[in-house]
Amino acid sequence: MSLRVAILISGGGSNMTALARSMTGDHPARPVLVLSNVPGAGGLARAAAMDIPTVTLDHTAFRDRESFEAALHDTLTKARPDLICLAGFMRILTPAFVGKWPGRILNIHPSLLPKYPGLHTHARALAGGDSHHGATVHEVTADLDEGPILGQIRMPIEPGDTPGTLAFRLLPLEHRLYPEVLRRVAQGDRIRLDLP
Repeated sequence: MSLRVAILISGGGSNMTALARSMTGDHPARPVLVLSNVPGAGGLARAAAMDIPTVTLDHTAFRDRESFEAALHDTLTKARPDLICLAGFMRILTPAFVGKWPGRILNIHPSLLPKYPGLHTHARALAGGDSHHGATVHEVTADLDEGPILGQIRMPIEPGDTPGTLAFRLLPLEHRLYPEVLRRVAQGDRIRLDLP
Protein backbone atom coordinates (compact mmCIF):
# COMPACT_ATOMS: atom_id res chain seq x y z
CA MET A 1 0.00 0.00 0.00
CA SER A 2 1.39 3.39 -1.04
CA LEU A 3 2.10 6.17 1.40
CA ARG A 4 -0.10 9.23 0.97
CA VAL A 5 1.62 12.58 0.29
CA ALA A 6 0.14 16.06 0.56
CA ILE A 7 2.08 18.89 -1.10
CA LEU A 8 1.75 22.49 0.05
CA ILE A 9 2.54 25.32 -2.36
CA SER A 10 2.22 29.08 -2.72
CA GLY A 11 3.31 29.65 -6.32
CA GLY A 12 4.01 28.01 -9.64
CA GLY A 13 4.56 24.57 -8.19
CA SER A 14 7.69 23.47 -10.07
CA ASN A 15 8.97 21.43 -7.10
CA MET A 16 5.46 20.04 -6.58
CA THR A 17 5.42 18.97 -10.22
CA ALA A 18 8.79 17.25 -9.87
CA LEU A 19 7.59 15.42 -6.77
CA ALA A 20 4.28 14.37 -8.31
CA ARG A 21 5.90 13.16 -11.53
CA SER A 22 8.32 11.05 -9.51
CA MET A 23 5.56 9.24 -7.61
CA THR A 24 4.76 6.65 -10.26
CA GLY A 25 5.63 3.05 -11.00
CA ASP A 26 7.40 1.37 -8.10
CA HIS A 27 7.58 4.55 -6.03
CA PRO A 28 6.36 3.83 -2.48
CA ALA A 29 4.18 6.98 -2.32
CA ARG A 30 1.43 8.76 -4.24
CA PRO A 31 0.23 12.39 -4.17
CA VAL A 32 -3.25 12.73 -2.68
CA LEU A 33 -3.57 16.53 -2.31
CA VAL A 34 -2.01 19.79 -3.47
CA LEU A 35 -2.94 22.69 -1.23
CA SER A 36 -2.16 26.37 -1.75
CA ASN A 37 -2.57 29.36 0.52
CA VAL A 38 -2.69 31.61 -2.57
CA PRO A 39 -5.83 31.62 -4.74
CA GLY A 40 -4.96 31.07 -8.38
CA ALA A 41 -1.42 29.85 -7.67
CA GLY A 42 -0.04 28.38 -10.88
CA GLY A 43 0.73 25.07 -9.22
CA LEU A 44 -2.98 24.39 -8.66
CA ALA A 45 -3.62 24.17 -12.40
CA ARG A 46 -0.54 21.98 -12.81
CA ALA A 47 -1.81 19.62 -10.11
CA ALA A 48 -5.31 19.51 -11.57
CA ALA A 49 -3.81 18.62 -14.96
CA MET A 50 -2.18 15.62 -13.25
CA ASP A 51 -5.53 14.63 -11.67
CA ILE A 52 -4.36 15.46 -8.14
CA PRO A 53 -7.09 16.88 -5.88
CA THR A 54 -6.50 20.54 -5.03
CA VAL A 55 -7.60 22.84 -2.23
CA THR A 56 -7.10 26.58 -1.72
CA LEU A 57 -6.97 28.03 1.79
CA ASP A 58 -6.44 31.77 1.36
CA HIS A 59 -4.52 32.74 4.49
CA THR A 60 -5.68 36.36 4.14
CA ALA A 61 -9.27 35.24 4.72
CA PHE A 62 -8.49 34.13 8.27
CA ARG A 63 -8.40 36.45 11.28
CA ASP A 64 -5.06 35.12 12.52
CA ARG A 65 -2.40 32.47 12.04
CA GLU A 66 -4.03 30.11 14.52
CA SER A 67 -7.36 30.02 12.67
CA PHE A 68 -5.59 29.49 9.35
CA GLU A 69 -3.58 26.63 10.79
CA ALA A 70 -6.71 25.09 12.33
CA ALA A 71 -8.31 25.01 8.88
CA LEU A 72 -5.07 23.69 7.37
CA HIS A 73 -4.92 20.92 9.96
CA ASP A 74 -8.57 19.97 9.35
CA THR A 75 -8.06 19.87 5.59
CA LEU A 76 -4.95 17.73 5.89
CA THR A 77 -6.59 15.42 8.40
CA LYS A 78 -9.36 14.71 5.88
CA ALA A 79 -6.75 13.89 3.22
CA ARG A 80 -4.98 11.48 5.64
CA PRO A 81 -1.40 12.07 4.42
CA ASP A 82 1.46 10.01 5.74
CA LEU A 83 3.88 12.77 4.67
CA ILE A 84 3.50 16.48 3.98
CA CYS A 85 5.92 18.11 1.53
CA LEU A 86 6.34 21.88 1.64
CA ALA A 87 7.25 22.94 -1.89
CA GLY A 88 7.50 26.70 -2.01
CA PHE A 89 4.90 27.10 0.73
CA MET A 90 5.55 30.65 1.90
CA ARG A 91 3.99 30.48 5.34
CA ILE A 92 5.93 29.84 8.54
CA LEU A 93 4.23 27.05 10.45
CA THR A 94 3.94 27.46 14.20
CA PRO A 95 5.40 24.96 16.67
CA ALA A 96 1.83 24.06 17.66
CA PHE A 97 0.97 23.03 14.10
CA VAL A 98 4.25 21.20 13.48
CA GLY A 99 3.75 19.33 16.75
CA LYS A 100 0.58 17.76 15.35
CA TRP A 101 2.57 16.18 12.48
CA PRO A 102 5.85 15.19 14.13
CA GLY A 103 8.43 13.78 11.73
CA ARG A 104 5.97 13.91 8.85
CA ILE A 105 6.66 17.32 7.29
CA LEU A 106 9.50 17.81 4.78
CA ASN A 107 10.69 21.10 3.29
CA ILE A 108 13.12 22.16 0.58
CA HIS A 109 15.14 25.28 1.30
CA PRO A 110 17.37 27.12 -1.20
CA SER A 111 20.60 27.17 0.79
CA LEU A 112 23.17 24.81 2.25
CA LEU A 113 21.68 24.72 5.72
CA PRO A 114 22.58 25.52 8.42
CA LYS A 115 23.75 28.52 6.38
CA TYR A 116 21.11 31.10 5.53
CA PRO A 117 17.82 30.00 7.07
CA GLY A 118 14.88 32.19 6.12
CA LEU A 119 14.62 34.43 3.07
CA HIS A 120 16.92 36.00 0.45
CA THR A 121 19.30 33.04 0.47
CA HIS A 122 20.81 33.67 -2.97
CA ALA A 123 21.75 37.26 -2.17
CA ARG A 124 23.11 36.22 1.22
CA ALA A 125 25.33 33.52 -0.33
CA LEU A 126 26.77 36.10 -2.71
CA ALA A 127 27.22 38.69 0.03
CA GLY A 128 28.98 36.06 2.14
CA GLY A 129 31.55 35.43 -0.60
CA ASP A 130 30.65 31.74 -0.71
CA SER A 131 32.24 29.47 -3.31
CA HIS A 132 29.21 27.15 -3.42
CA HIS A 133 25.46 27.40 -3.05
CA GLY A 134 22.77 24.75 -3.01
CA ALA A 135 19.55 23.37 -1.63
CA THR A 136 18.60 21.35 1.42
CA VAL A 137 15.71 19.03 2.15
CA HIS A 138 15.05 18.81 5.86
CA GLU A 139 12.50 17.61 8.34
CA VAL A 140 10.37 20.47 9.62
CA THR A 141 10.59 21.08 13.35
CA ALA A 142 9.48 23.89 15.65
CA ASP A 143 12.59 25.93 14.82
CA LEU A 144 12.69 27.60 11.40
CA ASP A 145 14.87 25.69 8.90
CA GLU A 146 16.68 23.84 11.69
CA GLY A 147 15.26 20.32 11.43
CA PRO A 148 17.39 17.27 10.64
CA ILE A 149 18.98 17.49 7.19
CA LEU A 150 17.80 14.69 4.90
CA GLY A 151 19.60 15.73 1.73
CA GLN A 152 21.68 18.43 0.08
CA ILE A 153 22.83 19.31 -3.41
CA ARG A 154 25.65 21.76 -4.19
CA MET A 155 26.69 23.90 -7.12
CA PRO A 156 29.59 26.32 -7.62
CA ILE A 157 28.99 30.05 -7.56
CA GLU A 158 30.34 31.45 -10.82
CA PRO A 159 31.91 34.87 -11.42
CA GLY A 160 29.15 37.30 -12.35
CA ASP A 161 26.38 35.31 -10.67
CA THR A 162 23.43 37.33 -9.37
CA PRO A 163 20.61 36.24 -7.06
CA GLY A 164 18.55 35.69 -10.20
CA THR A 165 21.09 33.49 -11.97
CA LEU A 166 21.67 31.47 -8.81
CA ALA A 167 17.94 30.87 -8.40
CA PHE A 168 17.64 29.89 -12.08
CA ARG A 169 20.53 27.43 -11.97
CA LEU A 170 19.52 25.96 -8.62
CA LEU A 171 15.91 25.13 -9.48
CA PRO A 172 16.66 22.08 -11.69
CA LEU A 173 18.92 20.76 -8.92
CA GLU A 174 16.07 21.15 -6.42
CA HIS A 175 13.89 19.14 -8.82
CA ARG A 176 16.49 16.37 -8.70
CA LEU A 177 17.09 16.41 -4.94
CA TYR A 178 13.58 16.60 -3.50
CA PRO A 179 12.16 13.55 -5.33
CA GLU A 180 15.25 11.50 -4.40
CA VAL A 181 14.87 12.37 -0.72
CA LEU A 182 11.11 11.79 -0.75
CA ARG A 183 11.56 8.30 -2.21
CA ARG A 184 14.11 7.43 0.46
CA VAL A 185 11.99 8.79 3.30
CA ALA A 186 8.94 6.94 1.98
CA GLN A 187 11.04 3.76 2.11
CA GLY A 188 11.93 4.47 5.75
CA ASP A 189 15.46 5.76 5.01
CA ARG A 190 16.32 9.08 6.69
CA ILE A 191 20.08 8.83 6.27
CA ARG A 192 21.37 12.07 4.81
CA LEU A 193 21.80 12.07 1.03
CA ASP A 194 24.43 14.35 -0.53
CA LEU A 195 24.26 14.84 -4.28
CA PRO A 196 27.04 16.52 -6.27
